[in-house]
Amino acid sequence: MHRTPPTPAPSSPPSPRATAAALLPLLGGAGNVTSVAHCMTRLRVGLLDRALVRDEELRALPAVLGVVEDDETYQVVLGPGTVARVTPEFQALVAAAPTTAHDLAARGAAIKAAQKARNATPVKLLLRRLANIFVPLIPALIGCGIIAGLNGLLVNLAVLPSLTPALTAIASGFMALIAVFVGHNTAKEFGGTPVLGGAVAAIIVYAGVADIEAFGQRLSPGQGGVLGALAAALLGVYVEKGCRRWVPESLDVLVTPTVTVLLAGLVTVFGLMFVAGEVSSAIGVGADWLLANGGAAAGFVLGGLFLPLVMLGLHQALIPIHTTLIEQQGFTVLLPILAMAGAGQVGAAAAVYVRLRRDTSIRRTIRSALPAGLLGVGEPLIYGVSLPLGRPFVTACVGGAFGGGFIGLFNMLGDTVGSTAIGPSGLALFPLLDGAGGLDGRTVAIYAGGLLTGYAAGFAATYLFGFGKDAGLDRTTSPAPGPADRPAPRKAPAAGP
Repeated sequence: MHRTPPTPAPSSPPSPRATAAALLPLLGGAGNVTSVAHCMTRLRVGLLDRALVRDEELRALPAVLGVVEDDETYQVVLGPGTVARVTPEFQALVAAAPTTAHDLAARGAAIKAAQKARNATPVKLLLRRLANIFVPLIPALIGCGIIAGLNGLLVNLAVLPSLTPALTAIASGFMALIAVFVGHNTAKEFGGTPVLGGAVAAIIVYAGVADIEAFGQRLSPGQGGVLGALAAALLGVYVEKGCRRWVPESLDVLVTPTVTVLLAGLVTVFGLMFVAGEVSSAIGVGADWLLANGGAAAGFVLGGLFLPLVMLGLHQALIPIHTTLIEQQGFTVLLPILAMAGAGQVGAAAAVYVRLRRDTSIRRTIRSALPAGLLGVGEPLIYGVSLPLGRPFVTACVGGAFGGGFIGLFNMLGDTVGSTAIGPSGLALFPLLDGAGGLDGRTVAIYAGGLLTGYAAGFAATYLFGFGKDAGLDRTTSPAPGPADRPAPRKAPAAGP
C-alpha cells in the first residue's frame, strides 16, 4: 500500500545570523571585507577584491532583494528592518574570523585607496557625510511622526482626551532636542568628540538663550534648528582639533573641552544662531512659495526628477531640508511629492509585467519586488527591472512627474499635504501624513490620488513608449528568453539612504 508523503511545512524566513552566514562566503569571505555599514535598506560592504564575489549565487539567496555597486561599496539590498538585524550579525562574523598579517596589510591598503578616492570627490563626500549625520535619526523621526499622527487623529475625534497630552510629549520630545543629536552625529562624522558636538548644539535649544540679544534681536530657543546645530558642531570640531595641536597632553583633558565649548558656544550664540535661523526661515518660505505658486508645474518637475537624483546620490542633499521643514512646520511638504517617483516606478513595473508575457525571469523578479515597491522600497524594481531595460526607467520618471503634479496642484489650492518624518514612502507613508487639516480624510485622499495617478501614468507611459518597435513584440511572442537575451544590468551609483 502506497502512502501519500506528508506535505512539507512551509519554510520560515532565515534568521539574521543565517542570512549573514550565507552572505559572507559569497562576498569572498572575511578576508575580502574591508568595511561594513548599512542604510535604511542596504548592507554596504567594502571589498578588497571584487572578483571574489559570486554574484549569481548571492542574488539567488531568498533574503536578497537585489545588489548595487558604486565606486566604493558593494551593496546588498535586504529591505528595511531586515538589514538592521543582519548587519550586526555580519559584523560579528567578520570580526570573529581569523585574520592573517597579509589580510591586515591588504585591508589597510584598500582602506587607504578608498579614502583617497573619497577625497578626490568632495561633493560626493559631503553628501555622504550629510547622510551619515541625518540617516541615523530617521527611525526616531518615523516613530515620533507616527505617534504625532495618531495623537492628531485622537484630538480631531475628541477621543481619549486624558491620553493626548502624554502622546504629545512622547511625539515632541525628540524633535525638541533633535539639534543635540545632530550636533553629536556631526562631531562624530568629522572626527571630533561626539559629546562636545552635542554640548555645543544644545545651546541652540536651551531656554535661557531668550535672554540674549544678537544683531539687535532677542534670540529664541531653537533658532537656527538643525542647520545651526550642524554648523555649531562643525565649528566645535575645528576648535577641538586646533586645541589638540598646541595644548600639552597633561592639560588636554581640562583645557580642550573647555575651550571648545566656550569658543564654539560664543560664536553660536552671537552669530550662527541668527544666520542659521535666517537660512532656515528662507527654506520654509521658499518651499511654501514654490508649491503655492508653482503648483502642478513644481510638483511635476520635482516628482519627475527625483529618481535621477537618487541614481546620482544627490537626493541626500535634501535630508537637511526635510528635517528643517519638519522642525519648523511639523511636516515636510516635499516628501509626498517626491514619493510619487516610487509610484511611477510601480506603474512602470506593472506595464513591463503585462508586455513581457513570455519573459518568465523578469516577471518573477517583478512579482517578488512589487510588494516592496508598493511600500516605498524601490531599489529591487529599479535595479532588477527598469534600469536594465532602459526606457522603463524614463517612463517611470514620467509617472512620478504626473503624481507629483497632482499633489502640487492641491498644494496650490490650499490643501497642503506633508509628512511628519522622512524615510518611508509609497503606502508606508499614510500613517505619517499631515497637512493643513491634519491627518484627515482629505489629506489621505489627496495623497492616495497622487499614488493612483503615478501608478496609472507610469503604467501608460511604459506600456506605450517603454519598448522599441520590435522589442515588445519579439519578447511577448517568442519563447521565453534566457539571461543572455536581456540587456545586461547597468552599473549605477548608490541610490538608497
